Amino acid sequence: MGWQSLFQVGGNAGSALGPLLAAYIILPRGQESLSWFALAALGGMALLTGIGRWYARSDHARPVRRGAAVRHPGLTRGQVNRALAVLMVLILSKYVYLACLTSYYTFFLMERFALAPDSAQLCLFVFLAAVAAGTIIGGPVGDRIGRKTVIWISILGILPFTLLLPHVGLTATVALSAVIGLALASAFPAIIVYAQELMPGRVGMVSGLFFGLAFGIGGMAAAGLGVLADWKGIGFVFQACSVVPLLGLFAALLPNVSPHKEP
Repeated sequence: MGWQSLFQVGGNAGSALGPLLAAYIILPRGQESLSWFALAALGGMALLTGIGRWYARSDHARPVRRGAAVRHPGLTRGQVNRALAVLMVLILSKYVYLACLTSYYTFFLMERFALAPDSAQLCLFVFLAAVAAGTIIGGPVGDRIGRKTVIWISILGILPFTLLLPHVGLTATVALSAVIGLALASAFPAIIVYAQELMPGRVGMVSGLFFGLAFGIGGMAAAGLGVLADWKGIGFVFQACSVVPLLGLFAALLPNVSPHKEP
Protein backbone atom coordinates (compact mmCIF):
# COMPACT_ATOMS: atom_id res chain seq x y z
CA MET A 1 0.00 0.00 0.00
CA GLY A 2 2.97 2.29 0.53
CA TRP A 3 3.84 2.12 -3.20
CA GLN A 4 0.24 2.93 -4.13
CA SER A 5 0.44 6.05 -1.96
CA LEU A 6 3.77 7.05 -3.52
CA PHE A 7 2.26 6.72 -7.00
CA GLN A 8 -0.69 8.97 -6.15
CA VAL A 9 1.22 11.67 -4.30
CA GLY A 10 2.69 13.03 -7.53
CA GLY A 11 -0.69 14.05 -8.85
CA ASN A 12 -1.82 15.44 -5.51
CA ALA A 13 1.37 17.44 -5.09
CA GLY A 14 0.90 18.92 -8.55
CA SER A 15 -2.69 19.85 -7.69
CA ALA A 16 -1.48 21.49 -4.48
CA LEU A 17 0.90 23.70 -6.46
CA GLY A 18 -1.96 24.85 -8.72
CA PRO A 19 -3.32 27.54 -6.36
CA LEU A 20 0.18 28.95 -5.80
CA LEU A 21 0.77 29.14 -9.53
CA ALA A 22 -2.62 30.79 -9.99
CA ALA A 23 -1.96 33.33 -7.24
CA TYR A 24 1.57 34.30 -8.24
CA ILE A 25 1.69 33.74 -12.01
CA ILE A 26 -1.75 33.60 -13.64
CA LEU A 27 -3.49 36.35 -11.63
CA PRO A 28 -0.70 38.94 -12.06
CA ARG A 29 0.26 38.02 -15.66
CA GLY A 30 -3.09 37.08 -17.18
CA GLN A 31 -4.26 34.15 -19.29
CA GLU A 32 -1.28 34.40 -21.66
CA SER A 33 0.87 32.86 -18.91
CA LEU A 34 -1.07 29.61 -19.30
CA SER A 35 0.89 28.87 -22.48
CA TRP A 36 4.00 28.18 -20.39
CA PHE A 37 2.18 25.44 -18.52
CA ALA A 38 1.34 23.79 -21.84
CA LEU A 39 5.07 23.17 -22.32
CA ALA A 40 5.18 21.26 -19.04
CA ALA A 41 2.18 19.20 -20.18
CA LEU A 42 3.92 18.35 -23.47
CA GLY A 43 7.01 17.30 -21.54
CA GLY A 44 4.90 15.02 -19.37
CA MET A 45 3.29 13.46 -22.45
CA ALA A 46 6.69 12.73 -23.96
CA LEU A 47 7.89 11.19 -20.70
CA LEU A 48 4.82 8.96 -20.39
CA THR A 49 5.21 7.86 -24.03
CA GLY A 50 8.74 6.69 -23.26
CA ILE A 51 7.63 4.91 -20.10
CA GLY A 52 4.82 3.17 -21.99
CA ARG A 53 7.22 1.85 -24.62
CA TRP A 54 9.63 0.64 -21.95
CA TYR A 55 6.79 -1.09 -20.09
CA ALA A 56 5.62 -2.85 -23.26
CA ARG A 57 9.13 -4.20 -23.87
CA SER A 58 9.72 -5.29 -20.29
CA ASP A 59 8.56 -8.39 -18.44
CA HIS A 60 6.16 -6.21 -16.40
CA ALA A 61 3.68 -6.25 -19.29
CA ARG A 62 3.07 -10.00 -19.07
CA PRO A 63 -0.60 -11.04 -18.70
CA VAL A 64 -1.96 -12.69 -15.57
CA ARG A 65 -1.04 -16.35 -15.73
CA ARG A 66 -3.77 -18.90 -16.45
CA GLY A 67 -5.33 -20.31 -13.32
CA ALA A 68 -4.66 -17.23 -11.18
CA ALA A 69 -7.33 -16.61 -8.54
CA VAL A 70 -9.97 -14.18 -9.81
CA ARG A 71 -11.25 -13.36 -6.33
CA HIS A 72 -10.07 -13.69 -2.74
CA PRO A 73 -10.12 -17.40 -1.82
CA GLY A 74 -11.75 -16.75 1.56
CA LEU A 75 -14.79 -14.95 0.14
CA THR A 76 -17.73 -15.95 -2.03
CA ARG A 77 -18.56 -14.16 -5.26
CA GLY A 78 -21.50 -12.46 -3.54
CA GLN A 79 -19.31 -11.21 -0.69
CA VAL A 80 -16.79 -9.80 -3.16
CA ASN A 81 -19.51 -8.05 -5.18
CA ARG A 82 -21.05 -6.54 -2.05
CA ALA A 83 -17.67 -5.37 -0.82
CA LEU A 84 -16.92 -3.74 -4.20
CA ALA A 85 -20.31 -1.97 -4.08
CA VAL A 86 -19.50 -0.64 -0.59
CA LEU A 87 -16.12 0.62 -1.79
CA MET A 88 -17.85 2.46 -4.64
CA VAL A 89 -20.15 4.18 -2.14
CA LEU A 90 -17.09 5.22 -0.13
CA ILE A 91 -15.45 6.58 -3.29
CA LEU A 92 -18.64 8.58 -3.88
CA SER A 93 -18.43 10.05 -0.39
CA LYS A 94 -14.76 10.97 -0.68
CA TYR A 95 -14.86 12.57 -4.11
CA VAL A 96 -18.09 14.50 -3.65
CA TYR A 97 -16.58 16.21 -0.62
CA LEU A 98 -13.23 16.70 -2.35
CA ALA A 99 -15.02 18.27 -5.32
CA CYS A 100 -16.75 20.65 -2.94
CA LEU A 101 -13.47 21.91 -1.47
CA THR A 102 -11.24 21.84 -4.53
CA SER A 103 -13.79 23.62 -6.74
CA TYR A 104 -15.58 25.99 -4.35
CA TYR A 105 -13.41 26.50 -1.27
CA THR A 106 -11.93 29.76 -2.58
CA PHE A 107 -15.39 31.16 -3.38
CA PHE A 108 -16.60 30.14 0.08
CA LEU A 109 -13.69 31.96 1.72
CA MET A 110 -14.14 35.08 -0.40
CA GLU A 111 -17.87 35.22 0.34
CA ARG A 112 -17.75 34.36 4.05
CA PHE A 113 -14.55 36.17 5.07
CA ALA A 114 -14.17 38.74 2.26
CA LEU A 115 -10.73 37.37 1.34
CA ALA A 116 -8.89 38.60 -1.73
CA PRO A 117 -8.52 35.98 -4.51
CA ASP A 118 -4.78 35.51 -3.92
CA SER A 119 -5.33 34.96 -0.17
CA ALA A 120 -8.11 32.47 -0.88
CA GLN A 121 -5.78 30.61 -3.26
CA LEU A 122 -3.18 30.33 -0.48
CA CYS A 123 -5.81 28.79 1.81
CA LEU A 124 -6.68 26.33 -0.95
CA PHE A 125 -2.98 25.47 -1.20
CA VAL A 126 -2.98 24.58 2.53
CA PHE A 127 -5.84 22.15 1.96
CA LEU A 128 -4.33 20.58 -1.16
CA ALA A 129 -0.90 20.29 0.46
CA ALA A 130 -2.57 18.41 3.33
CA VAL A 131 -4.21 16.13 0.75
CA ALA A 132 -0.79 15.37 -0.76
CA ALA A 133 0.68 14.69 2.68
CA GLY A 134 -2.24 12.47 3.62
CA THR A 135 -1.78 10.42 0.47
CA ILE A 136 1.84 9.56 1.27
CA ILE A 137 1.16 9.04 4.99
CA GLY A 138 -1.89 6.84 4.42
CA GLY A 139 0.09 4.03 2.77
CA PRO A 140 2.50 3.20 5.63
CA VAL A 141 -0.24 3.75 8.21
CA GLY A 142 -2.55 1.37 6.34
CA ASP A 143 0.18 -1.26 6.18
CA ARG A 144 0.51 -1.00 9.95
CA ILE A 145 -3.09 -0.78 11.19
CA GLY A 146 -4.99 -2.33 8.27
CA ARG A 147 -6.87 -1.06 5.21
CA LYS A 148 -10.33 -1.27 6.77
CA THR A 149 -9.30 0.78 9.80
CA VAL A 150 -7.81 3.49 7.60
CA ILE A 151 -11.01 3.60 5.53
CA TRP A 152 -13.10 3.99 8.70
CA ILE A 153 -10.94 6.78 10.09
CA SER A 154 -10.40 8.69 6.87
CA ILE A 155 -14.05 8.87 5.78
CA LEU A 156 -16.34 8.60 8.80
CA GLY A 157 -13.69 10.05 11.13
CA ILE A 158 -13.73 13.45 9.41
CA LEU A 159 -17.47 13.95 10.04
CA PRO A 160 -17.08 16.16 13.16
CA PHE A 161 -14.65 18.39 11.27
CA THR A 162 -16.82 18.72 8.16
CA LEU A 163 -19.84 19.60 10.30
CA LEU A 164 -17.87 22.33 12.08
CA LEU A 165 -16.17 23.88 9.06
CA PRO A 166 -19.08 26.01 7.73
CA HIS A 167 -19.64 27.63 11.15
CA VAL A 168 -16.21 28.68 12.48
CA GLY A 169 -13.82 31.60 11.92
CA LEU A 170 -11.15 31.91 9.24
CA THR A 171 -8.22 30.46 11.21
CA ALA A 172 -10.29 27.49 12.38
CA THR A 173 -11.64 26.98 8.86
CA VAL A 174 -8.13 26.72 7.39
CA ALA A 175 -7.01 24.39 10.21
CA LEU A 176 -10.07 22.16 9.80
CA SER A 177 -9.57 22.00 6.03
CA ALA A 178 -6.00 20.79 6.59
CA VAL A 179 -7.15 18.06 9.01
CA ILE A 180 -9.90 16.99 6.60
CA GLY A 181 -7.53 16.90 3.63
CA LEU A 182 -4.90 14.93 5.55
CA ALA A 183 -7.38 12.31 6.72
CA LEU A 184 -9.55 12.07 3.63
CA ALA A 185 -6.65 11.58 1.22
CA SER A 186 -5.48 8.45 3.02
CA ALA A 187 -8.70 6.64 2.03
CA PHE A 188 -8.04 6.16 -1.69
CA PRO A 189 -4.81 4.10 -1.50
CA ALA A 190 -6.47 1.92 1.15
CA ILE A 191 -9.57 1.44 -1.01
CA ILE A 192 -7.56 0.59 -4.13
CA VAL A 193 -5.34 -1.97 -2.37
CA TYR A 194 -8.33 -3.45 -0.50
CA ALA A 195 -10.19 -3.88 -3.81
CA GLN A 196 -7.11 -5.49 -5.39
CA GLU A 197 -7.01 -7.96 -2.51
CA LEU A 198 -10.67 -8.80 -3.15
CA MET A 199 -9.83 -9.68 -6.79
CA PRO A 200 -6.10 -10.55 -6.95
CA GLY A 201 -6.42 -11.89 -10.50
CA ARG A 202 -7.96 -8.66 -11.81
CA VAL A 203 -5.59 -6.00 -10.49
CA GLY A 204 -5.59 -3.94 -13.69
CA MET A 205 -9.37 -4.04 -14.07
CA VAL A 206 -9.92 -3.06 -10.43
CA SER A 207 -7.44 -0.18 -10.63
CA GLY A 208 -8.98 1.15 -13.84
CA LEU A 209 -12.50 0.83 -12.44
CA PHE A 210 -11.79 2.78 -9.27
CA PHE A 211 -9.58 5.45 -10.83
CA GLY A 212 -12.18 6.01 -13.54
CA LEU A 213 -14.97 6.10 -10.98
CA ALA A 214 -13.08 8.59 -8.83
CA PHE A 215 -12.44 11.02 -11.69
CA GLY A 216 -15.97 10.62 -13.04
CA ILE A 217 -17.62 11.26 -9.70
CA GLY A 218 -15.36 14.24 -9.07
CA GLY A 219 -16.27 15.85 -12.38
CA MET A 220 -20.02 15.25 -12.07
CA ALA A 221 -20.02 16.38 -8.43
CA ALA A 222 -18.24 19.63 -9.31
CA ALA A 223 -20.83 20.38 -11.98
CA GLY A 224 -23.78 19.44 -9.79
CA LEU A 225 -22.51 21.44 -6.83
CA GLY A 226 -22.05 24.43 -9.11
CA VAL A 227 -25.73 24.27 -10.08
CA LEU A 228 -26.65 23.94 -6.40
CA ALA A 229 -24.46 26.93 -5.50
CA ASP A 230 -26.19 29.09 -8.12
CA TRP A 231 -29.56 28.05 -6.75
CA LYS A 232 -29.04 28.03 -2.97
CA GLY A 233 -25.71 29.76 -2.40
CA ILE A 234 -22.16 28.61 -1.69
CA GLY A 235 -22.76 28.42 2.07
CA PHE A 236 -25.59 25.95 1.55
CA VAL A 237 -23.33 23.76 -0.59
CA PHE A 238 -20.79 23.47 2.23
CA GLN A 239 -23.48 22.70 4.79
CA ALA A 240 -25.04 20.04 2.56
CA CYS A 241 -21.69 18.41 1.81
CA SER A 242 -20.73 18.39 5.49
CA VAL A 243 -22.94 15.31 6.06
CA VAL A 244 -21.58 13.33 3.09
CA PRO A 245 -18.93 11.53 5.24
CA LEU A 246 -21.84 9.77 6.98
CA LEU A 247 -21.64 7.34 4.06
CA GLY A 248 -18.51 6.05 5.80
CA LEU A 249 -20.87 3.98 7.96
CA PHE A 250 -21.07 1.56 5.04
CA ALA A 251 -17.49 0.55 5.83
CA ALA A 252 -18.96 -1.64 8.59
CA LEU A 253 -20.16 -3.99 5.83
CA LEU A 254 -16.64 -4.65 4.52
CA PRO A 255 -15.29 -8.13 5.28
CA ASN A 256 -11.87 -8.55 6.85
CA VAL A 257 -9.42 -9.68 4.19
CA SER A 258 -5.73 -10.41 4.09
CA PRO A 259 -3.47 -10.37 1.03
CA HIS A 260 -3.75 -13.53 -1.04
CA LYS A 261 -0.47 -15.09 -2.07
CA GLU A 262 -0.48 -17.45 -5.01
CA PRO A 263 1.30 -20.75 -4.59
